[in-house]
Amino acid sequence: MPSHWNNKVVVIAGGSMGLGRAIATAFAEQGAKIVLAARNEDQLVHAANDLRTLAVDVLAVPTDILDTSQVERLFAKVVEHFGQMDVLVNAVGKSLRGKASDSDAKEFREALEINFLGLVNCTHAALPYLKRQKGVIVNIASLAGKSAALYMGAYPASKFPVVAYSQQLRLELDDVHTLLVCSGPIRRDDAGERYGTMTQGMPDSAARPGGGVHLSMIDPEWLARRIVKACERRKAELVVPAKARLLFAITQLSPSLGDWLLRRMSR
Repeated sequence: MPSHWNNKVVVIAGGSMGLGRAIATAFAEQGAKIVLAARNEDQLVHAANDLRTLAVDVLAVPTDILDTSQVERLFAKVVEHFGQMDVLVNAVGKSLRGKASDSDAKEFREALEINFLGLVNCTHAALPYLKRQKGVIVNIASLAGKSAALYMGAYPASKFPVVAYSQQLRLELDDVHTLLVCSGPIRRDDAGERYGTMTQGMPDSAARPGGGVHLSMIDPEWLARRIVKACERRKAELVVPAKARLLFAITQLSPSLGDWLLRRMSR
């Protein structure tokens, strides 16, 4: 039986590594045509060549998502090459460590640019093409976009806007579906080395996945398959682990109780 995604065109911003690359593979396995966009051209070419072993059509376009002209060029190339665009996955992001009280406006601005404003840049430019296909937007946020945590510096504040923006898109757009993905820490090979000097003066747990919160790392391939299925079912949100929804509800009903629980859950 043909896949729902057979011959659909999926653009992954941040598709050269990590979860973005896993999402590209999951869609490719379902017969989709894949467009990878990222700043690092070497990583981009390597990822594209790996995907071509699955016998799918792959286009790689070096792109800085903070540069509006590069983003517009990306989607123009997509439509020129494939004639359409069915899915945009906003997977670019950068996790951080630190204390919010020690982080200055420059650090918050940089986090907002990479984790939120780049996503807006891509979405705004892609919408005219997605509307033609009644397509899908996938915004990769974080559990930290629903509930802040210790030792994560400017990161939660840069992910909360992704949650609000995704809801606004769902409310406004009848012809394009928006899926918000909020997950815990993704398993990666350099998980113990990523934060370096960012965690100086903080507990050792701050450098661990989740910023010290008791969370198991999530297999990116497994999560990518969940995301593809959620797109097909046109779900509004995918929260992993699902039990985190209980914490979100408690935090909304009783902020002080939510804060107490977060401190108890942190190592």
